[in-house]
Amino acid sequence: MSASDEDHMAQALLLARRGLGTTWPNPSVGAIVVAPSGEVLGRGWTAPGGRPHAEAIALEHAGAASAGATLYVTLEPCAHAGGRGPACADAVAKARLARAVIALRDPDPRTDGGGVARLLEAGIEVREGVLAEEACAVSLGHFMRVSEGRPAVVLKLAVGSDGLVPKGNGAPVWITGPDARAHAHLLRARCDAIMVGRGTILADNPSLTCRLPGMACRSPVRVVLDRRLRTPPESQIFDDLMVPVWLVCAADEEHPNTDALQDRGAEIVAVPVDEHGLLALRDVLETLAHRGLTRVLVEGGPSVARALLDADLIDEAVIYRGPEPAGAEALKPFVTEGLDRLTGSGHFTQVQSRAFGQDRMTWFRRKARCSPVLSPT
Repeated sequence: MSASDEDHMAQALLLARRGLGTTWPNPSVGAIVVAPSGEVLGRGWTAPGGRPHAEAIALEHAGAASAGATLYVTLEPCAHAGGRGPACADAVAKARLARAVIALRDPDPRTDGGGVARLLEAGIEVREGVLAEEACAVSLGHFMRVSEGRPAVVLKLAVGSDGLVPKGNGAPVWITGPDARAHAHLLRARCDAIMVGRGTILADNPSLTCRLPGMACRSPVRVVLDRRLRTPPESQIFDDLMVPVWLVCAADEEHPNTDALQDRGAEIVAVPVDEHGLLALRDVLETLAHRGLTRVLVEGGPSVARALLDADLIDEAVIYRGPEPAGAEALKPFVTEGLDRLTGSGHFTQVQSRAFGQDRMTWFRRKARCSPVLSPT
């Protein structure tokens, strides 16, 4: 007995997750070609840098056996040709598939239903909306970049049993154990960039790289919010020249440290300030999206977390809670407010909870972010 459409789409989603953090500016997509017997003929996920696409890889693996088979793909095949290959919808049509099962339509105006139309014109039966909600979670960054012009924002917090954030003193202070910290590094690997404020650089002097064994190459772009460009050039963040550092500063201001920071490998990104003279966070995120980023992990301090929450710019929050209190000098996660500011707001829903030894991870997602694309058609 062949597996159900949902089972095969779940496999395609696992493949799509493999590419997260490596495919920007394109979304990470997973695809599987399945014969009528249920045999998997080909698998693929978006290659690093965004090309080739998942469908092209899966179809190449399947070869001539694709005729009469079913394609399972987590996002509608693109209807626009890129610089390194034809439109995926045309490649799928040429393969003479019998069916195509698609989790979500692509909101990119260059496709947005055009890929489905081409498949139907080629006589391919199309089923849409299979595991759409799960696919939306994988493609959230792409949807946010297309619909709101900014990347998806994932806030990461590590707190003690008292719900407070430990205060750094020139080096990182761990409140959770090694397993929880390893999971946090996996988050880094699955995001295009990690963003902090200058205060985090001063307090913790972090490297902000992915330090899982064999995954250093998956380290995301390091983004530092530094309005006046006062990040010390000797900071550890500049020691790894293979991972980009983008310093986001205020436009139309003099920055005497520019040359010294550029000598250390930093790229300077200027953005407008708001009415309070602070970096305009929506403009920051729109600038990052314009540069191709789709998912940004925020590990900044309470000030950055509160500013993003106040501006309604947090899409997901991952909270790690250790078994011991953070201490008398600990900080509230949102400057003057505790975790309830987010978890009790009614705007987020808990989607996952997991133990790592004595530590507990809870994952929250902003409600209704992808609601227009969740209804099967």
